[in-house]
Amino acid sequence: MADLFWLTETKIERIARYFRLSDGVPRVDDQRVVSGIIHVIRNGLRWRDAPAGCGPHKTL
Repeated sequence: MADLFWLTETKIERIARYFRLSDGVPRVDDQRVVSGIIHVIRNGLRWRDAPAGCGPHKTL
């Protein structure tokens, strides 16, 4: 899990204003989801090939 790309708290705070508001559904960890998306795009992976540390591929 140490080789996964993670955004820092500072970077998440800078883009947090672009996240949708919750519609009563509990939110997942935004830092994990955004970092997982960047990891998949950066490495040219399919969504289902995302590392387990990024969470389920359907949440990315």
